[in-house]
This record gives sequence, structure tokens and C-alpha cells, in this order.
Amino acid sequence: MFQKWWLNNKLKRLISNNKLNKSTHLQRHYQYLFTQLNKPVSDINFLALDIEMTGLDHKKDEMVSIGIIPIIKGQIQPGYAQYKLLKIQGSVGQSATIHGVHDRDLTTALDTSEVIEWLLQQCQDKVLVAHHALLDIQFLEHAMLKLGIPVHQLFAVDTLQLEKQRIYRKKQFIKNGELRLNACRERYYLPIYSAHNALTDALACAELLLAQLNKMGGLEHIKLQDILRKY
Repeated sequence: MFQKWWLNNKLKRLISNNKLNKSTHLQRHYQYLFTQLNKPVSDINFLALDIEMTGLDHKKDEMVSIGIIPIIKGQIQPGYAQYKLLKIQGSVGQSATIHGVHDRDLTTALDTSEVIEWLLQQCQDKVLVAHHALLDIQFLEHAMLKLGIPVHQLFAVDTLQLEKQRIYRKKQFIKNGELRLNACRERYYLPIYSAHNALTDALACAELLLAQLNKMGGLEHIKLQDILRKY
């Protein structure tokens, strides 16, 4: 009950914030979250997201690529998946060994401002989903603040946190690596994708979310307010 009350009041304050008029997409996103809180997730539109970075520190490292794929009322929409490369100030360095994006791939990459505007447009009528959402959200919020977009908090469904709660209900301790995306997928007998790519990981996250929700009792019986988190 507290979760519902808190989310309702937080989103009301954000929607009424006059500064958000500068970002129509963001305001519409908050309005969508507010109107969908009490609805079953089977009725919700989600946007699975993954970001690849040059490192894990949002204050000094940079976003290299973003992959998104919509989940519309319980159905993954691969035909609407999108992938963007971002220009960076320096070099991708050793991070290329993880995400496979090299400096030469970024010659036609987009400015961060273009990508953020595109992403906000994509999520204005959807709920963000990510695996280890805190990391992605920190990078997004930092980029938005640098661009002068008056973001206060972003909200998301985190498949890592959903899995963490499920494991804790069964046992006290979580082993190292047990919450990695592929490790989580294995427990639901989902295929393991070898490529570490933003779009591939967004799809992997989308599939994991649906598997988790079905295990939790089914999409028709879980409300958005039960799984949405503030970052």
C-alpha cells in the first residue's frame, strides 16, 4: 500500500513541475507511468533497454551504444527494435573487448543530444526495463542534466532486482555472478546469446522479464506499481 501511495504522490509532483514543460516527451512519460500504476502488466507497454559504456563510472565514462526493444501488452516486438551509436570525447579503449564497438565504428555515430531526444520520444508511452537498471539510469540522468533537461528521477523495472528478490525468498545468500543476465536467463531455460551487444542484451532483458512475470503468477495478476522502482 505504501509503494502505491508513494509512487502516486511522487509522479503527481513530477507532472505538476513547470520545469518539465521544457521536455514534453519526459512529461508524457511521467503521465503514462501515473495512469498505468494500478493496471496489470499485461496491459502495459514496456521498453527494454541496454546501454554499453566505456566504463562503469557515469561521471567520467561515456555511453557508446543504446539498444531498445518494445514489449507491447506482453508481446516482444522485434520488428520495432532500434540500435544507436553515440559519439564520445575520447576512445573506447579496452571497453571494446566487452561490447565490440571500436573507435572506427563511431565515425557516423550520433551526438548524445540526438540520442537522448530519440530515447525520450520512444519511452513517452512506455515503461523502461533494464537489467541492473541503476547503472543505465545513472548514465542517462547524467547525460540529460548535462544537456539541461530537468530530470529529477527516472523510473524503471529492473530484472536484476526482480531476480534478487526471488532468490532471497528461497535462500539467504546470493553467489557471485548469480545475478548476471545470462545466469538469470539460465534459471528460466532461456537460450544464451553469445554476442555482448546493446540490442542483443535489450532482447535478452525483455525475454527475461516475461519469464519472471509468468513465474511470479502471470502478467494479468501483477500490477505495475508492484514492480516499478525509482532511481
